[in-house]
Amino acid sequence: MAVIEYTQGIGWHNARIQPRETIALHPAAAVLHYAQEIFEGLKAYRLPSGEIAMFRPTANAKRFQASADRMAMPTLPPELFVQSLEQLIRTDREWVPNDPNKSLYLRPFMFANEAFLGVRPAKTYLYVVIASPVGGYFKSGAEAVSVWVSERYSRAAAGGTGAAKCGGNYAASLLAQSEASAHDCDQVAFLDAAEHRWLEEMGGMNMFFVFDDGSILTPPLGGTILPGITRESIITLARAAGITVREERYSFAQWREDAASGRLREAFACGTAAVVTPIGKIKFTGGQTLIGDGAHAGATTKMLKDSLVKIQRGQAEDPYGWVHRVG
Repeated sequence: MAVIEYTQGIGWHNARIQPRETIALHPAAAVLHYAQEIFEGLKAYRLPSGEIAMFRPTANAKRFQASADRMAMPTLPPELFVQSLEQLIRTDREWVPNDPNKSLYLRPFMFANEAFLGVRPAKTYLYVVIASPVGGYFKSGAEAVSVWVSERYSRAAAGGTGAAKCGGNYAASLLAQSEASAHDCDQVAFLDAAEHRWLEEMGGMNMFFVFDDGSILTPPLGGTILPGITRESIITLARAAGITVREERYSFAQWREDAASGRLREAFACGTAAVVTPIGKIKFTGGQTLIGDGAHAGATTKMLKDSLVKIQRGQAEDPYGWVHRVG
């Protein structure tokens, strides 16, 4: 694992690659009481040439900084963030799968480890990166996933931490995810906290909707939705393909109506772990609705996923400079 320490008055120091081991914490460590913690997630891929590459690590570095700012934590310079990933990959390069359906998942995270009891930003932090080979995110094996729409629980509210990638946001989603599982759904979708009307995002990924006129809609960023790097990449690829992409609010009622009428042809979730995954069924209190045939990805979803994955894995031209090769 990669480790870098931070101490107020000194800054970032003692950077190292070391064997992965248990982290010892004082019982009064600030993270255990006041939840100053953030993380990121990205992947390293083995390219057809045998080289290893990451996908847009600088974008992750910038989002990590934004999350740190929101959580009153020190910001790690992007170049140091990327270097920590590179050094760990070089050390563990044999763990990068030589399989087009697998990758090495990288988990950078930072937490407050100062021992004190008192509500204030901590003065010492630990930044760590761990890694593990991974396959597909969803375990059901189905091409399209089912989604439970939570009308009871909210993930984030305006002025909160919804746009930060912090553990508390995910903890807040777990009860709703359990509710989704109880209804035999793979994932949960959240509505806005103010009106419980507008679709925002799923438990760990962004959502897109494809209409009969060929256009695509995704809920707009506004401080309550995590600014997904895969989301941004999909928007770029869609527009480059001549597809109209709208970042607009979309109500749950409209989603049901459009799915029932056929105006909504496809829906998909996207994120680092899920990549691009079609949504085939939505369930909610009192009913359910199929999207498309309910089982397979639509043509637009397939095209966008194919375009993204081919760039990630070095199988297509990368006009955007997204692929970061690790020497």
